[in-house]
Amino acid sequence: MKQEMAETIGLQALGWLAGNDDLLPVFLGSTGGDVGALREGAGDPQFLAAVLDFITMDDAWVVAFCDASGLDYAQPMQARQALPGGGEVNWT
Repeated sequence: MKQEMAETIGLQALGWLAGNDDLLPVFLGSTGGDVGALREGAGDPQFLAAVLDFITMDDAWVVAFCDASGLDYAQPMQARQALPGGGEVNWT
């Protein structure tokens, strides 16, 4: 997947997350950000990667996002791998 497509999926994920009243506070709490940070981060591929990292932590979130967005369930992870830091694997 090319980075441009990955960023598009990241933006879709951000929009989905912003509209999810249950999950958005969890994301904001885990990042220490606020709604303003979401707006600022929309143009930052690293921020979009963080959004995809968050969503892909739970299969139920992936399914809900993909079902709402009309994406294949593998696409969020493929998009994440195409964004900055996605090719790095750290086993600790």
